[in-house]
Amino acid sequence: MTAVSSAASNGALPEHYRAALGRSTLGDQLRRHAANQPAKVAFVAFGADGARTAVTYGELDAMANRAAHVLLGQGVARGDRVAMLSRNRVDVVAVYYGALKVGATFTVVSPLLKPHEVRAQLEHAEPAVLVATHDLVPGGAAAAEGLPVRCLDLDGGPTGAAGGDLAPGWLSWADLVAAAPATEPDAEVDELDVAMLVYTSGTEAAPKGVLVPHRNYLTSTAPAWSWGLRTGPDDVWLFVMPFFTIAGLGSMTTLTMMGATLVLPAAVDPESALRIVREEGVTVIAQTPTFYMALAQHPDFGPDAVGTVKRCMTYGGQMTPSTIDAWAKASPDVVWGTYWGQSELSQLGTVGWFRTLDDIPDGDPTWIGKPVTHLEVRVVGLDGQDADLGELWCRSPSAMLGYYKDPERTAEVFRDGWVHTGDMVRRDAEGNLFFHDRIKDVIKSGGMNVSSQEVERALMQHPAVLRAAVVGRADEYWSEAVTAFVIPKPDADVDTAAVLDFCRERLAGYKVPKAVHVVPEFPVDPQGKILKRTLRDPSWTPAG
Repeated sequence: MTAVSSAASNGALPEHYRAALGRSTLGDQLRRHAANQPAKVAFVAFGADGARTAVTYGELDAMANRAAHVLLGQGVARGDRVAMLSRNRVDVVAVYYGALKVGATFTVVSPLLKPHEVRAQLEHAEPAVLVATHDLVPGGAAAAEGLPVRCLDLDGGPTGAAGGDLAPGWLSWADLVAAAPATEPDAEVDELDVAMLVYTSGTEAAPKGVLVPHRNYLTSTAPAWSWGLRTGPDDVWLFVMPFFTIAGLGSMTTLTMMGATLVLPAAVDPESALRIVREEGVTVIAQTPTFYMALAQHPDFGPDAVGTVKRCMTYGGQMTPSTIDAWAKASPDVVWGTYWGQSELSQLGTVGWFRTLDDIPDGDPTWIGKPVTHLEVRVVGLDGQDADLGELWCRSPSAMLGYYKDPERTAEVFRDGWVHTGDMVRRDAEGNLFFHDRIKDVIKSGGMNVSSQEVERALMQHPAVLRAAVVGRADEYWSEAVTAFVIPKPDADVDTAAVLDFCRERLAGYKVPKAVHVVPEFPVDPQGKILKRTLRDPSWTPAG
């Protein structure tokens, strides 16, 4: 046995796999794009004032190299965490790749969090460096006070875009970048190093920190996206997914690995989104159903606005028939992709394509397609045996390393050699998967199990109901009372008694809601996912 094969068999990477000669890291792929297609546009970004900026792959790699040298100068070492407090911006991508090029782990703090929530994430992540945009520095400074973290203002200081004075103890990122070289940093990194620390949305419980190594995207997620999601270098994406989620940071990583073009709007309101789609020739959009619904309801929506769009992918909920019909009229060539994925799988999951509702197997709107190429699945019943309806178990090269600082919850998810997703699905004879419910969303009412999704589907068939959300609220008699929240269609009045009668005609008695609440909006996370934990709280009162 040769020395190389012996090292590989012992679990150690051969020397050339840890050097630029043969290693597989995300920063290396950006460097290759810069060498092979330096003039290809990587990002088009819009400022709040409407100013448009285009950044090529050659320019992005140089920006990332300068960021890497700044981080090295601040003492960042391999294995450290670099935290970013910002909205989506190209220079955030540069800091991300700069961190990866020196072997650090990148984590994004949501700008929507309250100061005590920001501090909790910083205390958990323990970053060596915190970088924040100038407008978010006050909150970041308050959250980081007393913590052993170096703080840098992305825009402040003499040469920063925002200018102005720096907060006490903060350094100017712009000043440091201006003095940094654009050469590739000399740093040891390998594919098993952690690239991302991504916090889950926390729609059901406290957010968890998911550890994702470089290898997941290069060996599994990006190839599966290429084959399963039809993604490639010619794509122009309207990119509105926030970088502090796996959908945002992960999708950005996959698309830049493929050499696609990402368009970053300053705002995601329907009017500006539709204008950008038209002017930039956007070909792909990936967002939650609420986003597509909002675009379809805008007066500017139509063939002139969305005619270049070829693929629309959706996740995190079910599309309404009215939204699909509206898009079909505006852009007849659009193909819809229904997608399911998880942070714990580095986004990997299932996908299915359709043009009209008639293309969906069984006409079942809960269809989430079939597993992508790099994913194995099982559907497992309560008895631990394979079943047609049960929990979805997965295994793949995209599986996370684990939850940061949480071995107990990691062990709970990694059992029996599979990732236990916590999602219940149905599988048909052709291998199609249909999302049944989150296990935590199954309502246990009067000794019977009720799928919240099934009740929601029934409610949304009512002619006056636009959207519906169903939860189980604690109840002394029922244990959990099936409780519904509905948003009316524009100019429609919802008679709750009539809605209950409507449900009784379509659902078994034990599935019919015990109460229906008419609300103007649902509590949602930044991706538009409904916060059902909030709806379960009897004290919750909707805004407006």
